[in-house]
Amino acid sequence: MLSQSRFKQVILLRSDLKMSPGKAAAQASHAAISSSEEARKTHPSWWKEWIESGQCKIVLRVNSEAELLDLERKAKELGLPTALISDMGLTELKPGTITALGIGPAPSSVIDKVTGSLPLY
Repeated sequence: MLSQSRFKQVILLRSDLKMSPGKAAAQASHAAISSSEEARKTHPSWWKEWIESGQCKIVLRVNSEAELLDLERKAKELGLPTALISDMGLTELKPGTITALGIGPAPSSVIDKVTGSLPLY
């Protein structure tokens, strides 16, 4: 049985936008990099342990912009590093469309308070 990582990063993607697989992957990548950089600045010990333990990432689905913004608020209230991603509008979406949210890396137990009930993307 695999042991659960003490630290992880969660990427939330909006399913209502019907992004192509490539677009979704790009938006998830933006969220992963941006929230990792935020964590490196604000919680360097969390970031370091996450890096050293394999950089666990989980991609989850939300149904709307409102749900994404509510989860961002909850994450910030718990002091978690976050990165909200909006698209530049060069391909599939209108400029400024909010597509994704990165949370963490942070302790899994804290992130689960925000995202523990969400389905995989």
